[in-house]
Amino acid sequence: MHESCQITNVRFFSFINLVNIRIIEGIIRKKILIFHYLYKKTMKKNTLLCLGAIAGTAAAAYLITRRQNRFIKLPVVDNFDINRFVGKWYEIARLDFIHEKNLSHTTAFYSFNEDDTIKVVNKGFDFVKNTWVQSIGKADFVKHEFIGKLKVSFFGPFYSAYNIISLDDDYHYALIFGKNTDYLWFLSREKNIPKAIKNKYLKIARAFGYQTNHLVWVNHN
Repeated sequence: MHESCQITNVRFFSFINLVNIRIIEGIIRKKILIFHYLYKKTMKKNTLLCLGAIAGTAAAAYLITRRQNRFIKLPVVDNFDINRFVGKWYEIARLDFIHEKNLSHTTAFYSFNEDDTIKVVNKGFDFVKNTWVQSIGKADFVKHEFIGKLKVSFFGPFYSAYNIISLDDDYHYALIFGKNTDYLWFLSREKNIPKAIKNKYLKIARAFGYQTNHLVWVNHN
């Protein structure tokens, strides 16, 4: 019953988000047309303005494919229990980015700080430099503690989104969306994940515009 409701919610939010994305894309495409117009008008008059128009067009096109999750209403877990979530998680898959580049055996360990924020310890093995690396940060709730919408910081006052989209009843597997479609994680309490859970998470991620063919499947052997 719970999984059926979750899939229904994902389909509903996917439809709403698709409408929102189309609106945003429409606005961006209008800006592209304006940049093209400026480019034609200024081509013979000012080379710098022409270059600016080209750069603006490229940036707008990039924004179409790199959706910001803060513009989208995500169906985060709404009966979240942080006391059951803390502990060690294995990173099963991720969309690669600079701070996890070349890392295998990646894990995340969550515990409580004295100020009631959540301590985050990320660890992995850099197989290029042949050494273990570790990052320590903190997380806090964006609003309510029973809502799986958090913010995480590894650099002082700068926070990034941590949205818990799917979580099984036993808190063994979790699907996490970051601040935009460049950030995605599959987590598990074990070093692997059942095929059914994997396929479920892939389906949800694709519904929200993630390019799952770019996922890095982490080695824990």
